[in-house]
Amino acid sequence: MADFDAVVVGSGVNALACAALLAKGGWHVCVLERNDRFGGCIRTEELTEPGYRHDTLSAWHPLWVGGAAHAQLGDDLAKRGLEYLNTDLPTGTVFPDGSAAFLLRDADGNARELGEEWRGVLERFFPNADLAFGVLGTELWSQAGLAFGAKAVRRFGRAGAAAFAGEILQTSRDWLEQTFASPKAHGVLAPWVLHTGLGPDAATSGFMTQVIAVAVQEGGMPIPRGGGVKLADALVQLIRDHGGVCETGVDVERVVVQMGRATAVRTTNGDTFSAERAVVASVTPTQLYERLLPNAPAPVLEGARRFRYGRAEMQIHFALSEPARWDGDERLDRTAIVHVTPGLDGVSKAVNEAERGLLPEEATIVVGQPLTIDPSRAPEGKGLLWIQLQELPRRYEWNDDARERYADRIQERLAKHISNLESSIVKRVALGPHDLERLNVNLVGGDPYGGALSLDQNFLWRPFAQSPGHRTPVDRLWHIGASTWPGPGLGGGSGTLVAQELLKPPLTQRLIARTRRSSGP
Repeated sequence: MADFDAVVVGSGVNALACAALLAKGGWHVCVLERNDRFGGCIRTEELTEPGYRHDTLSAWHPLWVGGAAHAQLGDDLAKRGLEYLNTDLPTGTVFPDGSAAFLLRDADGNARELGEEWRGVLERFFPNADLAFGVLGTELWSQAGLAFGAKAVRRFGRAGAAAFAGEILQTSRDWLEQTFASPKAHGVLAPWVLHTGLGPDAATSGFMTQVIAVAVQEGGMPIPRGGGVKLADALVQLIRDHGGVCETGVDVERVVVQMGRATAVRTTNGDTFSAERAVVASVTPTQLYERLLPNAPAPVLEGARRFRYGRAEMQIHFALSEPARWDGDERLDRTAIVHVTPGLDGVSKAVNEAERGLLPEEATIVVGQPLTIDPSRAPEGKGLLWIQLQELPRRYEWNDDARERYADRIQERLAKHISNLESSIVKRVALGPHDLERLNVNLVGGDPYGGALSLDQNFLWRPFAQSPGHRTPVDRLWHIGASTWPGPGLGGGSGTLVAQELLKPPLTQRLIARTRRSSGP
């Protein structure tokens, strides 16, 4: 007999969500993590000084709290110590002249901030919100994907469905400029496409801008009390409480295939973990097809070899002797995430520079202020900042010196808006793209989003056209993670989709049940 029903390779949010759903569904599950801690990009640690608890990589959980995995597991995780906190000031933007604008938790407030056009956005969005959010929670390359398309045709008609699909492909620039007169509205919303791995001139970025804007209004910016790692801890505990096994320090080097089926994984120290029903790999296509499964069909191997990674990012973490004091609008001191940018054109310019291998002259600075929601993350009366830069070139000679020089530039810009920044710094720790890849092998070249999200590597074609969806050329081997649909973000979407597929009753059982329903009592 096999050791487990399913073996999951990796322990990022998708892997843990998948394993937790399977374990709760009665499967005997094993999670194997190569690093010394669970969570993938979920890391909470005293990175700067004792008492300052930094979310080193990912930090904000709106996609998780609003997603299908949390809907199914939320109560179980709360019983295991996971508590979410939220805010009425989720995000805003500071412009070079010191002015600011915000995206709030209520429609009236947002109409005041962004313009009365916001009400029209909501009026158009909400009647079809099930489709807008539903496409992100559907296995597109499946019967469910066909059913989703049929639903759109029934609702809109053939011409209307085609128009809806066309709107999904619109760029953020086009949508923003057609929708809002105010450049400040553009500057508040445009930076959010960076959090999806896109830029404002990329196909589908307009759709993602709308989805994120509405999601932030409706759901805020929730974070776990005590740090993001509380989510990973609760998921691991849930898996173990249902009889599952979770191990760190286990590096999987090969998926064992027998008679066309994935039956086990083998580790670098020679151990084998066998799986009766599924092997689930939360890795990049590079890891999957160049290391774990090198004997895949030639077209798939070629597709994996040509898979493109996207822009790099940098993290900068500040421990402060006192809370940051922003100049200008007093609400900035209480806002969870502040973007510092010239606006839509500034975001576009920085993306363009990074994609051409240049360091952006004026990168969008994402300033996270977790203490505005959870004061427990730093000693009383102190300050803590989480900085993310998402428009950096991956093809660049990153080293410690380049990292620190660029971090100096960012700090100098921030100091123009945060009056006490430089006088209150206790310690600064910067993590460049080269550091990020060392922390997590899936962050190839410092790309935090699992690969470029150009249209040929997105939606129906993610991760790539020769192997779309989550099934692989090997029976019972499944591919999840940011490199797969619905892409990056701390939502657990791909892990949830695969768990739902694996937990379906056998086809014969489903057909019998359908026959009984149609025949009546």
